[in-house]
Amino acid sequence: MEDELRALQESIEGLKRSLPVSDHHDSISEMQQRVGRIMSLVKSSGGRRSKVKELSAEVVDSNPYSRLMALQRMGIVENYERIRNFSVAIVGIGGVGSVAAEMLTRCGIGRLLLYDYDTVELANMNRLFFRPDQVGMTKTDAAVQTLSDINPDVVLESYSLNITTVKGFDTFIESLKRRKPEEDGRSSGVDLVLSCVDNYEARMVVNQACNELNQTWMESGVSEDAVSGHIQLLVPGETACFACAPPLVVASGVDERTLKREGVCAASLPTTMGVVAGLLVQNALKYLLKFGQVSPYLGYNSLKDYFPTMEMKPNPQCSNSACLERQKEYIQAKPARDALAKAKLEAESSSQTECPLHMDNEWNISVVDDSEAETSNHSRKPDALPEGLVRELPNADKYQEPPVSGGISAINDDLEELQRQLDALNSA
Repeated sequence: MEDELRALQESIEGLKRSLPVSDHHDSISEMQQRVGRIMSLVKSSGGRRSKVKELSAEVVDSNPYSRLMALQRMGIVENYERIRNFSVAIVGIGGVGSVAAEMLTRCGIGRLLLYDYDTVELANMNRLFFRPDQVGMTKTDAAVQTLSDINPDVVLESYSLNITTVKGFDTFIESLKRRKPEEDGRSSGVDLVLSCVDNYEARMVVNQACNELNQTWMESGVSEDAVSGHIQLLVPGETACFACAPPLVVASGVDERTLKREGVCAASLPTTMGVVAGLLVQNALKYLLKFGQVSPYLGYNSLKDYFPTMEMKPNPQCSNSACLERQKEYIQAKPARDALAKAKLEAESSSQTECPLHMDNEWNISVVDDSEAETSNHSRKPDALPEGLVRELPNADKYQEPPVSGGISAINDDLEELQRQLDALNSA
């Protein structure tokens, strides 16, 4: 690869000399600089680990998946190896998207599709993931270079384009449709789309594409003041799409592009973006590997550490025609889906065999039925003591009468003596 890049650089240099001085020299020089950066990155990637053919749960220091496979051994995930069969598309490789891509890469996701049209700048260094030596590279190229070093097992696809343009949208749709031969029958070539863009227009494009493809996706965002964020699950026809309940500013008829003020940029905290990215990927893993409960909507307020949740149903009067079509399909398929779920539940309950009250275990812990414990307590006499023990203290359940003695007669004699002394004093 290094030889090919060197040859490409020489070809660009020859093209630059052959052309007359014009504005094209600037673009050629930019291409030459980009090839030089890629060559330096290729040279610096000599310590990359080799690919792993099969995931192993063997607990050794050389196994990059041992900690992940422990989720399966502990019963959290039924089959973690399925992670390699999934494809995830991430739109927007910024503060949230880049971290989400790294997390999924470290989890061993099978295939990642990365979409962004921007380049890495020094202004991005307050965030996670990107490095100063990547300044000038497209964000997708920089992400592929970093992620391939972290985990070469992940198949990475880079799309440096603007999905809000007509050409970009067509490329976006076609790339999502593209699937492997064994994936025939699926509506899309990806299992999940993660939207990590920072504007309403791009979100609406992702919403339109996913509604057309009947593709489940998750939306995420961080507030302009960098102290709050949210994630949202969107299932076409089942939950509200992004057009069913537009933001208040958009619903009021205000153009989003007029809100940006010259010389004023939005705040950005790596902490808030890291938290939102973590919540997004955590829910993506739960959705893909079928464990836990996926949050339909989860907010995050860092000032109060507050996590509001809610559910949003689809709007029957949604302005998106593809959303209305998905709603119609969902309603028509609901009876069959409910019957299938009921049959599955009944089959699972009938197949369950009665287990013993408690089973042997390495900690010698046993479980005792409450009814048996109460029966044994009632059958034992309350005053009975174990063999070899003697009760020395009085029984507090009974009133203890004072011992009978001659103390009362002594008191009477003292009173009579006192009376005689008083009579003697009065007569005197």
